[in-house]
Amino acid sequence: MADNSGSNRNPPPPASDVGFTVPFMQKLMAEVLGTYFLIFAGCASVVVNVNNDKVVSLPGISIVWGLAVMVLVYSVGHISGAHFNPAVTIAFATCKRFPLKQVPAYIIAQVLGSTMAAATLRLLFSGSGDVFTGTSPQGSDLQAFVMEFIITFYLMFIISGVATDNRAIGELAGLAVGATVLLNVMFAGPITGASMNPARSLGPAIVWDEYKGIWIYLTAPIIGAVSGAWAYNMVRYTDKPLREITKSASFLKCTSNSG
Repeated sequence: MADNSGSNRNPPPPASDVGFTVPFMQKLMAEVLGTYFLIFAGCASVVVNVNNDKVVSLPGISIVWGLAVMVLVYSVGHISGAHFNPAVTIAFATCKRFPLKQVPAYIIAQVLGSTMAAATLRLLFSGSGDVFTGTSPQGSDLQAFVMEFIITFYLMFIISGVATDNRAIGELAGLAVGATVLLNVMFAGPITGASMNPARSLGPAIVWDEYKGIWIYLTAPIIGAVSGAWAYNMVRYTDKPLREITKSASFLKCTSNSG
C-alpha cells in the first residue's frame, strides 16, 4: 500500500505551476463560452440591423454589446476573470496580475470562442442574410489605428480601476465595464467597428476569409490595453509620498499587492 501520509514527499506545486489542471480547464471553458456569447450577441445585433432596415440602430447595437459584457462579467468573472479579450489578458500579464505562462491558452480559448460564434452566425444567416460580422476601417488605416488605441486604452483604464484596485467598489465592475463598452461602440462603431478586442475581429475574419485591415485590430488594441493598464498603475500611486512613487520596487512592480 502506498504511503499517503506525505511525510516523505515534496509538497505539491502551486496550482498556477501545474499544467492543465481541472480548475484551469474550467477557466478556459469559461473564456470560450464567455467570448462565444459576447461575440454572438454583439455581432447578431449587427446582422439583424443590416437585414431589417436598421431596426436595431447604432444605439441599440451599443446597448447589446454593453449588456452582453456586463452580464458575462457577473456570470463568469469569479471563474476566469472574464477577460474575453487577448488585449486584456496580455495587459494583465505585463502588470504581473496574470500568469504569463497561461496567456497563450487564454488567447486560444478566446479566439476559439469568437470563431465559433462567427461560424454560428454565418450558419444561421446564410444566403441573402449573410453579412460580414467582422471589423474593417471606414477611413484611413491611421485613423482606425489611433481610434482603436484610444478606446482600448480607455476600456483597460476603467477595467484596471474597478477590477484591480481594492479601494474601488468591486460589485460595480461589470456595470462600469459594460457601460464603457457601450460608450465606445456608440462613437467609434461607425469609424472602426469599435473592436477593442483582437479575438472579436479575428474570429469573423477567419470565418469569412476577410482580412482587410486586420493588422490594425491585432496590434492597436493590445498596445492600447497595455498602455491603459500601466497608466492606471501610475495614477494609483499618487496618494503616496514622492519618495515612494519613485522607488522602482514600488513603482514598477505593478503586482496585486499594490492595490
